[in-house]
Amino acid sequence: MASIEFTRTEQVIASNGRIGQFFAPIIAMVSAWNDARITRNALSTLSDRELEDIGLCRGDIERIAEQHI
Repeated sequence: MASIEFTRTEQVIASNGRIGQFFAPIIAMVSAWNDARITRNALSTLSDRELEDIGLCRGDIERIAEQHI
């Protein structure tokens, strides 16, 4: 069975001004979108048999990808 693991280094934005407060939520939103995109792409590459092995079907991919946003 195939195993896919993605790790990402978290970047912390430290700023005492308004600029950091403005960009932090935008960066978090883009990061969450990218994580969902990577998950969606990884699950989409699996065969129906491999998805069945982990208890999923093609219809579950979008729900799983958006679950953590």
